[in-house]
Amino acid sequence: MHRTPHNEQNRIPFHDGRIAPLEGDPTPNARICCLDLDTFFVSVERLFRPELIGKPVVVGALPGTRGVVTAASYEVRAFGVRSGMGIAEAYRLAPNAIYISGRHGEYGGYASKVKKILERYTPIVRTASIDEYFLNFTQCEGMYRTPKDADSDTTIERVVREVCQTIHDELGLPASAGIATSRPIAKMASNVAKPAGVRMVRDGEERGFVEPLPCRKWPGIGPVAEAWLLEAGIHTLGDLLKVPATSPDGSLAESVRRTVDALAETELGRDRPAFREHDPEGLTVGSISNESTFGHDVGDLYAIHDRLRSLCERVCWRARRRAILARTITLKLRYADFETLTRARTIKATNVEKRVLGCVKQLFRENYDGRRQVRLLGIALSGLEEAPAQLQLPFDEAERPPIGRAVDAVRERFGYDAIHLGVET
Repeated sequence: MHRTPHNEQNRIPFHDGRIAPLEGDPTPNARICCLDLDTFFVSVERLFRPELIGKPVVVGALPGTRGVVTAASYEVRAFGVRSGMGIAEAYRLAPNAIYISGRHGEYGGYASKVKKILERYTPIVRTASIDEYFLNFTQCEGMYRTPKDADSDTTIERVVREVCQTIHDELGLPASAGIATSRPIAKMASNVAKPAGVRMVRDGEERGFVEPLPCRKWPGIGPVAEAWLLEAGIHTLGDLLKVPATSPDGSLAESVRRTVDALAETELGRDRPAFREHDPEGLTVGSISNESTFGHDVGDLYAIHDRLRSLCERVCWRARRRAILARTITLKLRYADFETLTRARTIKATNVEKRVLGCVKQLFRENYDGRRQVRLLGIALSGLEEAPAQLQLPFDEAERPPIGRAVDAVRERFGYDAIHLGVET
């Protein structure tokens, strides 16, 4: 017999009339799901070019240019190529791989289609990045239970497998999923499930799941933090969980313990669309901002600086389209463990990439801890004012408006992605 969820009158219905769960309902069970689209950009490319199936494929910058790997197929990962790696290093490791720049105009559409499929199963869906989603199945077991299900956890695991199969059947995209009592462990479980698998970590199984894993597997622990822990003799998450709170590594150990012992928050946070912006012309109130979530947590400084450059390009282009300047530059930095910092600095009003990027890089150098991996970067321009109709001469070397106007003219005719700034070494 199906269980009727409590507080039913307060719940939001699905499109077909089923009753949705309330976000934040307490549950002792594993109901947080992290769904990851396996090698998403490569998988989309293979839909258009089936001959790439089974081949070592790298999506991103092309060999001979400066840039990074956006996505790497499992076949090329065997050679050591990873997302976020500099393209020169990738080519050194896998010179015979197939390198493509990608169909950037297609990825967002497929991500939207995936999210619509997810919302058929639960309305509590959060976009973490263009290829990663968190779902809350709290109190959904009553809607899906069948007589063959051994228990409620079995029900949810079966439904998540059905979700992944539906994505594959309707869109041709492989997906992996992890289910747990918290977001970090669900994310780790989805990584363990790759490729195209599902892994549930039931309530009470968290320690047994994480203890044998290397510390690097914990979201937010990057290569620098890993080296620091190894030097202290801490090799596995089980070792880290034994570290007392009074030790130098105690704060990190306590944070991991709270999550493993289900004491940390389990809500999914707000939705983070891969791309959203609105620019009313001539408006000088508010701010202009762009954020970007890495497909995989990144600790490589080259990849981080390349993303900052890309974000600077975007916000400065938007500012010039609105004919405004900005006095305050803000950097947003989110680590893989979801700790978020925002830092701002006021400079001479500008909409020129070189000045904004210089300010942002300085903010990053001053505030990045050098240990944890980065999940999200964002740049915001505020303190807006109208740009003067005529250039004020002489202007300093950092300000090169004619170049900016030439780039903008190319984009106006051929689209934003027709031209980009090079990477400054």
